[in-house]
Amino acid sequence: MRYVALAVLSASLAASPLAAKAGDMSLAVFMPKAEALMAKGPLAVMSSEMGIVKGEVEGAAKTYRARITSDKKAGKAPHSCPPKKGAMDSGELMKHFSTYPVSRRSSTTVRMAFFDLMKKKYPC
Repeated sequence: MRYVALAVLSASLAASPLAAKAGDMSLAVFMPKAEALMAKGPLAVMSSEMGIVKGEVEGAAKTYRARITSDKKAGKAPHSCPPKKGAMDSGELMKHFSTYPVSRRSSTTVRMAFFDLMKKKYPC
C-alpha cells in the first residue's frame, strides 16, 4: 500500500504543471539516487527511482541535442561537436558528476553538468 501511495504521488507530481523540467534536478539530489540504483545492480530496473533518474539524464540529453540543432540553424558556433552517433555509460556520467565539489552540487543541475561533460568530451 505504501509503495502504491508513493507511485501515485510521484505520478501526480510529474504531471503537475509546477513540476520542474527533466534535467533541472540538482546534483545534490540526483547523485545519491543514482548511486543507490547503481549499488542495486540489475535489480535497479525494478526501482521506482529508475524512471526519475533516467528521465533527468534523458531530459538533459534532449535539451543538449536541441541546443546543438538550434546553434547550427542559427549559424552560431556550436556548444560542442559530438559525433552523429555516440554513447555514454552511466559510469562515465557519474565520474564526471563526482568531479563537482559537494559545495556546488546543490546549485548545479544535471543539465548543466551534462552540458559541461559534452563540452569537455567533444570540443570543437
